[in-house]
Amino acid sequence: MLVCPSAYEVREIVERTFRSLGLDESEITDLSENLMIDEGRCRARTYRTESHMAMWMIDIGLLQFYDEDGNMLHHANLLAHAAPRRMAA
Repeated sequence: MLVCPSAYEVREIVERTFRSLGLDESEITDLSENLMIDEGRCRARTYRTESHMAMWMIDIGLLQFYDEDGNMLHHANLLAHAAPRRMAA
């Protein structure tokens, strides 16, 4: 069963990836987050620093990272790495 990670988990992945790409901690601290809503559903979240952006396309579980020129630097399929979770009845 595919399980989508929580928004908090994805934000942690974004911050960790931005660090690995060499962004300053001050840029990561000022990370802005926006929701993209379509037909009443949250379809995507964007995470922006002064120089980089990440976009999480929630329905397909894809997280992509871009530099200031719009070049894709990294991508991750979040659904492929999600571990099943037990849910209370």
